Amino acid sequence: MRFSPIPRTEILAGVSSFLATAYIVVVNPSILSQAGMPFSAALTATVLVCTFGSLMMGLYAKNPIVVAPGMGLNAFFTFSVVNGLGVPYPVALGAVFWAGVIFLLLSVFNVRTLIVRAIPRTLRYAIAAGIGLFISLIGLENARFIVASPATLITFAKFSPPLVVFVAGLALTAALTVRRVPGAVLFGILGTTLLATTLGRSWGSEVVVKLPETLLAPPDFSLLFALDFVGSLRWALVPVIFAFVFTDLFDSLSTFVGLAEASGLVDEGGEPRNVRESLLTDAFATLGAGLVGSSPGTAYVESAVGIEAGGRTGLTAVVAGLLFLPCLFLSPLLGTIPAIATAPALVLVGAFMVRPVTKIEWNRLDEAIPAFLALVLIPFTYSITQGIIWGFLSYTFLKVISGKAREISPMLWVIDAFAVAALAVE
Repeated sequence: MRFSPIPRTEILAGVSSFLATAYIVVVNPSILSQAGMPFSAALTATVLVCTFGSLMMGLYAKNPIVVAPGMGLNAFFTFSVVNGLGVPYPVALGAVFWAGVIFLLLSVFNVRTLIVRAIPRTLRYAIAAGIGLFISLIGLENARFIVASPATLITFAKFSPPLVVFVAGLALTAALTVRRVPGAVLFGILGTTLLATTLGRSWGSEVVVKLPETLLAPPDFSLLFALDFVGSLRWALVPVIFAFVFTDLFDSLSTFVGLAEASGLVDEGGEPRNVRESLLTDAFATLGAGLVGSSPGTAYVESAVGIEAGGRTGLTAVVAGLLFLPCLFLSPLLGTIPAIATAPALVLVGAFMVRPVTKIEWNRLDEAIPAFLALVLIPFTYSITQGIIWGFLSYTFLKVISGKAREISPMLWVIDAFAVAALAVE
């Protein structure tokens, strides 16, 4: 069967998008497993979100955008909610589900427009960059590149085989990325794993990679419907739910706008094409993630790789989504990849996410100070929620104190009220 030029281009674009986002199949379970979730089950959940989210994006929203569990959202789930607040992961999954429900309602009734207009652009940029720094910090910590210090809180680790593996893996992944090799992050993970195996066997260190007894296994559905619907509705978890909603909303909208601006995927009014359908897809991806056992799903900016390759229709997303399916059976093989191999990917993903910081108007102090607080408090407090809260509150305070209260919308006052409530319950 011969394909016409357009489908052939879309199929190749779908393959390119898959290679650019495939690292999430390894990285997301690796992060979620630190919350006590079985790696194999988290991998199954990740693949399900990637497949069905991307299929819906392609078939319903008709956009060439891949959907997958969001970086930053998975870190917030594991390190802020489960490990930080001591919330059991079934309850945290319930919070993800209810966040999806709220996101869905906001999209259906178009309330999202009011929220988007209320949130200052400078805070959107700062929060995105702050999450990037947070993810890089997690990567450096997982690699034991930085360790705890009683004198300086954190410090550079002493020379060790794992440190050599990490630095070499970071150099390899960065080089592939700079050279614009398709699937650079994924190949960097695989290369670092191979290096860890070699050095581990040579030096007898803890970076030894044990080969699985079998390469294939049936999917692990143990996290399917493992969420706690009722337990996640406690008042103390309301800030967590809304943090999921806001972060997912920022992430998805910035992705849609950025991809639309870069590729011309806009409607007659200059707005991102099929944005309502795309946001509904994002909402269902988050809702579904809670049901299958994953952190929230969202649109991926790495979809730009497929768009650059010529992807302009939903077929690109459909192809990418279908390519994730075989990974359901690869949990024994993918489970052998050590944390040291995914650490370089986390550091570089952080580098990609910090780019919006250049759009902040640093010469306007009433904008710069709130942005700075949001930016630094996310990694410094090890909490995305705290960065968001203090960013919003400081922005409102400085606008009022400088005589610019009219710039604060009624919706932003509502958001501030939720921020104060979040501080009260913590």
